[in-house]
Amino acid sequence: MAFIDYYKILEIDKTASVEDIKKAYRKQARKLHPDTNPNDKDAQLKFQRVNEANEVLGDAEKRKKYDKYGENWEQGEQYEQQQQRRSEQQRQYANNQRYAGNQEYSNEQFSGFNDSNFSSFFESMFGEERRQTQQRKGQDYNAEFNLSLLDAMTTHQQTLEVGGKSIRITIHAGIADGQKIKLNGYGTSGANGGVSGDLYIKFNIYKNPNFERIGNDLFTTTTIDLYTAMLGGEVVLETLNGKVKLVVKAETQIGTKMRLKGKGFPVYKKEGEMGDLYVTFNIKLPTQLTDKQRSLFEELQKESQT
Repeated sequence: MAFIDYYKILEIDKTASVEDIKKAYRKQARKLHPDTNPNDKDAQLKFQRVNEANEVLGDAEKRKKYDKYGENWEQGEQYEQQQQRRSEQQRQYANNQRYAGNQEYSNEQFSGFNDSNFSSFFESMFGEERRQTQQRKGQDYNAEFNLSLLDAMTTHQQTLEVGGKSIRITIHAGIADGQKIKLNGYGTSGANGGVSGDLYIKFNIYKNPNFERIGNDLFTTTTIDLYTAMLGGEVVLETLNGKVKLVVKAETQIGTKMRLKGKGFPVYKKEGEMGDLYVTFNIKLPTQLTDKQRSLFEELQKESQT
């Protein structure tokens, strides 16, 4: 992915403490959260980057790698290990070359060698050199992408910067939190004509304050007044994809659940299939009663006791 200065994103310096990072993240998250900027795509992109910055800098190990390797922090250790192996292989090859050039063999020493012995001997000296010219697949990239619950409900496209290239991906409605997709050939280039590595993208869906998603179903709570609960009526519920009218039955109790079939979350890559929406009713009791209202409630109380 294109390099992002996470310290700059959180508006802190590299000496920031863990507590400084937490405070900076909370400040930026409150300001940029999609629920307070519902139609601001720029704010949503910044919010995504703030989450990425917090995930890296808020983790001691990830922050250490980020500070050491910069834009290559995710592949830094692998690169060092490869360099160490390559240096060791080069030293071994040089030692074999010196050994082959300096060793004197008598006829007796060679008398016990057959063709396979010579093959093994020269393979130990030159086999690594041949292997280094073989094709090798490039390294894979791993990335994370943050979405709101509302974004995850619709099929849409996003542009990503990967390895210096812009690629446009389609995110299908119904994608799950933690789900990964694979894009072939968007990793680093292969060696000696080998195929490129792949790109693995993990999707993180942050919580919505009003709706909980479990599988393909959505769960929410709505509050109705005492009079609607007792006498019945209609209320309008604001859902993630529009308003719906609910018919409330008379004598509805607190905690009563209503199922709205097909009003839940889209099923991933199954166009037209939807989960259900479950609504739990909460009842708001009246306050600051007038004298007349209190009198009526007292009459109801007496009536219920007879």
